[in-house]
Amino acid sequence: MMEEDMENGRSYQERPRTFSTIRSKSSIPLVFRLLMRINPRALIILSLLVFSGVLYVGASTSPIVVFVFCICTLSLFFSLYLTKWVLAKDEGPPEMSEISDAIRDGAEGFFRTQYGTISKMACILAFVILGIYLFRTTTPQQEASGLGRATSAYITVASFLLGALCSGIAGFVGMWVSVRANVRVSSAARRSAREALQIAVRAGGFSAIVVVCMAVFGVAILYSTFYVWLGVDSPGSMKVTDLPLLLVGYGFGASFVALFAQLGGGIYTKAADVGADLVGKVEQGIPEDDPRNPAVIADLVGDNVGDCAARGADLFESIAAEIISAMILGGTMAQRCKIEDPSGFILFPLVVHSFDLVVSSVGILSIRGTRDPGLISPIEDPMSIMQKGYSITIMLAVLTFGVSTRWLLYTEQAPSAWLNFALCGLVGIITAYAFVWISKYYTDYKHEPVRLLALSSSTGHGTNIIAGVSLGMESTALPVLVISVAIISAYWLGQTSGLVDESGNPTGGLFGTAVATMGMLSTAGYVLTMDMFGPIADNAGGIVEMSQQPESVREITDVLDAVGNTTKATTKGFAIGSAALASFLLFSAYMDEVASFAQIPFKEVDIAVPEIFVGGLLGSMLIFLFSAWACSAVGKTAQEVVNEVRRQFIERPGIMDYKEKPDYGRCVAIVASASLREMIRPGALAIISPMAVGEFLFHTCANCGILFCVHDAFYNLIYMVFRRYLPDSGPLHWPTSSRS
Repeated sequence: MMEEDMENGRSYQERPRTFSTIRSKSSIPLVFRLLMRINPRALIILSLLVFSGVLYVGASTSPIVVFVFCICTLSLFFSLYLTKWVLAKDEGPPEMSEISDAIRDGAEGFFRTQYGTISKMACILAFVILGIYLFRTTTPQQEASGLGRATSAYITVASFLLGALCSGIAGFVGMWVSVRANVRVSSAARRSAREALQIAVRAGGFSAIVVVCMAVFGVAILYSTFYVWLGVDSPGSMKVTDLPLLLVGYGFGASFVALFAQLGGGIYTKAADVGADLVGKVEQGIPEDDPRNPAVIADLVGDNVGDCAARGADLFESIAAEIISAMILGGTMAQRCKIEDPSGFILFPLVVHSFDLVVSSVGILSIRGTRDPGLISPIEDPMSIMQKGYSITIMLAVLTFGVSTRWLLYTEQAPSAWLNFALCGLVGIITAYAFVWISKYYTDYKHEPVRLLALSSSTGHGTNIIAGVSLGMESTALPVLVISVAIISAYWLGQTSGLVDESGNPTGGLFGTAVATMGMLSTAGYVLTMDMFGPIADNAGGIVEMSQQPESVREITDVLDAVGNTTKATTKGFAIGSAALASFLLFSAYMDEVASFAQIPFKEVDIAVPEIFVGGLLGSMLIFLFSAWACSAVGKTAQEVVNEVRRQFIERPGIMDYKEKPDYGRCVAIVASASLREMIRPGALAIISPMAVGEFLFHTCANCGILFCVHDAFYNLIYMVFRRYLPDSGPLHWPTSSRS
């Protein structure tokens, strides 16, 4: 075909572009393929039966659980509405569709291979967990309720596998919508900037709603199933305050999948980006996303697998871990205070995130399109529009949070306690808004830091790098101050809530910090929407550039792309803040669990003990070792991309003149195989090192539980620091199940 085109006088630039197909078999997961084969009427009947069974189990547990199920079900229907609305938009001219198909094939092919590898590792780890729980000592709660080691082991493994499955589905949903919405945003940009913005936001909203909904739904189903199956609160059975301890496997499964999803996706997207820019922009002097660059498709695929699929799994894990930890602390506090009905304190996190689905949906719908064509005016730029939607979400979150605390946290023992906890939630919401504002200030091109950084480029590469590093270090000051104030404020409000134990000591401090964490995550749905907006807008700009649309269209997508970079950074700042609050929460929850297991008070950690101090040093060292291995993985993969792109430019000189077409599929295959290979070593380090350190120091440490607590705390520090400087790599903190 190439020879015929050249004989007929048509260049590569003039003829329709076709891209090599990467897909070798169906990329749709097996579960969805089986469901698609079922008769629609039978599928509806089956869905109704399943929903009826879920409602029955929820009604047998608590009316609060029924409320959570209903909100989650309505949210799923809302996400289906968003999907139908986005997919109803046109895909533009054929050249746009062909580019989008290539991106879709590459992303789905990599996702299938990556999650196939992760699923095999998850199954192996499930057998390891089963063996550990079968031979470990039973807890006092298990002995009191008659829950044997075998039952506990099977429950933990089932929770782990369900958490891993839901995390994988959350990642798939994030990628599935992004690879279909990008071309529709590109097409809409030919008509109206506001319409393109609305499509990108609603596509991101679909993924965000599904991720939050699945996290809440999964924990609620597990809780109610175990409640009914184990006969909780019946004579001789487990107490309801101990039930949340059985859910830790769910958070562990979600964390395991998110770790490797973020590692593999992060290595892929950064390596493809670096390789494409070094040869294309630096050596050849061609624009970004130019169709002559052989690595441009791999770069666009990386936005989907790294920023959409991995981010969906990451936030799913964060929400699930926060919910379970808060449930554990709520149950512990209710037990100490002898509260007659502790279900409100235990189920409070589920209700908060149910309202999160409602307020985030309103915020998404508040962004409406317009028929006025052209660029968005400087007065009302995309960031301002989304900021207005976030402000609406924040205000509704404050109201719903107050309603939730009055409904679930009111107790006769301390009638004003609910007000203190409502203020704790307000502290968390204000903290979230502060983090969004700080991240926007340091990353938005309209503010002074970015402008000064751009000015430093006028004197060379070295001054630009120095200014960039110094700006990154400076940007850590305000978030640390905000988090410090939030933790102290929330703890003080909880301590002064009036809730006391049998000895008259205040016990609400830790739960106050948990409520503040829930307040910060009470708008997670809308924040994740802004995060998903970024890669969708980036892909849309790439499609417009590759299909050589008019400059006016490219100007619209450039504005959206620039705002998308800011929203992605904003979401990372939000995630860092929630992780900082959650680290204190997880550490406190783990101390409670160790104290309950050892049946001795556990109030403090003495770092003067040599073994404890050594454990802390090793945990600090892991920050740099993990970062080094992750950076090395990106560098090695990028080198392979650079060599391949150079080879194609040398062996196919007609590429620069549009007379020969680059082999896009080759670069995609190189990045996919290398990223999957390179993610194993840093991922194994995160999993094996806590067990290895614990086993090594177990024989010399008088209290192994204290060692694990310290190591768990340092792992949360690793999570925050590493996510700050390498945000596309996986979460490192372990939920409360790290005792396994």
